Amino acid sequence: MVVTGRPCDGMNILKVGAGMKKECLITGVAGFVGSHLAEALLALNHKVIGVDNFFSGYRENMTSFESHPDFSFHECSVEEPGLLGRIGREHPGIDACFHLAAIVSVPYSVEHEAETMRVNWEATERLLADAEDLGCSRFVFAGSAAEYGEDDRLPLLESYVGQETIHVSPYGRAKHLSTQRVASSPIGVALRFFNIYGPRQDPKSPYSGVISRFIDFALAREPLNIFGDGGQTRDFIYVGDVVSAYLAAAGLGEFEAPLPTGVYNVGTGVGTSILELADAIRDLTGNVLPHRFLPERAGDIRHSLASIEAIQGHSHWSPGVGLREGLRRTIGR
Repeated sequence: MVVTGRPCDGMNILKVGAGMKKECLITGVAGFVGSHLAEALLALNHKVIGVDNFFSGYRENMTSFESHPDFSFHECSVEEPGLLGRIGREHPGIDACFHLAAIVSVPYSVEHEAETMRVNWEATERLLADAEDLGCSRFVFAGSAAEYGEDDRLPLLESYVGQETIHVSPYGRAKHLSTQRVASSPIGVALRFFNIYGPRQDPKSPYSGVISRFIDFALAREPLNIFGDGGQTRDFIYVGDVVSAYLAAAGLGEFEAPLPTGVYNVGTGVGTSILELADAIRDLTGNVLPHRFLPERAGDIRHSLASIEAIQGHSHWSPGVGLREGLRRTIGR
């Protein structure tokens, strides 16, 4: 059985032979991105060990692969002491660890700082140490553009994050601490993702992005709410390209060698205004209602844009899905 799915649209996934089968662990496997990554790895004939406690993920996200013979699932929290050691005894051949599980809501992190630091930083530190002890070849961490704080130097270079960076939330601070630790490991690659979107992103979740919410309102024939003048810009990247970046980090699929250890931005290098985004979604959904403009939200970063020279300089990874095409796939039209 070969699992395929929407995220593979636009990805050059190459089937590998049975002799090259590897065991890959994914934390947060029931999440939006984690489930797409699991589908891609299984399509490449690898074994996948999934971990999730359904704090923000959904079991239905695993529907397409939950019964796959090369998939095994552990319902538990990444906070569990000795988690990777325990799973490693059951699956002694784990080669790559993809750590996606996290508290991903910035507002939640502000209200639950201690919990956020435990889950997003302390658990990451333990998992990485255990992965090193297990002899994994790669530990790939899901970083975030939130690590840059309110830096207005565009495009954002990986080197811009440092001791002087002011993080506006515990989420950003915890991601930064984890990225530092992962990047210092001989097996660590930290990927700083910008604004991810695509199929399976829940518009009703407090963790969802603006694209999923806009699409939900547009399909319901309701006006799209724009905070401020809509001139804020973001770097939106399709989930299939994100999965491809994970494969590049571990040297899987079409990528013959893993990325060198370190930190890499993952975006498109193209900025899109919120107003342009809203107009495109309205056009693709046939929603003719005018937008609703609301007061600007305090703390919103005005502009965010990734420099992707580092990841492109060390691999042949490149974003392959343009925004309009990605929106079309997300909407399902």
